[in-house]
Amino acid sequence: MRIALGLEFAGTPFTGWQSQPDGRGVQDALERALQAIAGARTGTIAAGRTDAGVHATLQVAHFDTDAVRPDSAWVRGVNAHLPPEIAVQWAKPVAVEFHARFAASARHYSYVLANCPVRPALLAGRVGWYHRPLDIAAMREGAAALAGRHDFSAFRAAECQAKTPVKTLALIGIDAVGNHVRFDFSANAFLHHMIRNIVGALIHVGAGKAEPSWIGQLLEGRDRTVAAPTFAADGLYFTGADYDPAWNLPATRRPLVLPFARDD
Repeated sequence: MRIALGLEFAGTPFTGWQSQPDGRGVQDALERALQAIAGARTGTIAAGRTDAGVHATLQVAHFDTDAVRPDSAWVRGVNAHLPPEIAVQWAKPVAVEFHARFAASARHYSYVLANCPVRPALLAGRVGWYHRPLDIAAMREGAAALAGRHDFSAFRAAECQAKTPVKTLALIGIDAVGNHVRFDFSANAFLHHMIRNIVGALIHVGAGKAEPSWIGQLLEGRDRTVAAPTFAADGLYFTGADYDPAWNLPATRRPLVLPFARDD
């Protein structure tokens, strides 16, 4: 049978979602825990492959197994074998046609930035940080050029393996609460480092190092080498994926709430 899972994880100790030879991927930890319950090696596929240090409020994955277990075993039982930074939230049997990656019609991310003179300690590894005040209005103006279907080559990592740089960015939003800034993104799919490269460019604008129109110029130029540096992974969260209601899944999205917002 095929089982779909929803899980959350703090990505700081891991090398990203993808399985690695050293066994330090989130996928590695999950598959070891599933094997302990299923009694056999169990491969998994996720909705989105996150980079090293990236977190997830709700990642969706699936696996196939011959083991007959109650749904609670795939949640509480698996969690008993997972490191504290990973926790399965729900498990549900699905039709074999379901595919966590290919059935997803959209993916969602948020990036949280601490915008304060001194680096944060309580949220170290959980938020990005920029020390100079940022112009939120300027960043929103620049971000507007990115909405829609475009060639995002200017925001694509050199090692990106996507077949095409053309993606549809359905949402790009910027909100500030206290001294935290949250960037929200929704798209059919994302390129490698695409969000971190966009955040880096927008912070460049917010800090007054470039005009808002520069974002549109980058997009049109399609040249990654003239854009801003890739921003830190610390504040990036995968917040879920969209699926056809016909799959009858539990919630597959969990929006990120800004934590520990301060006014200083």
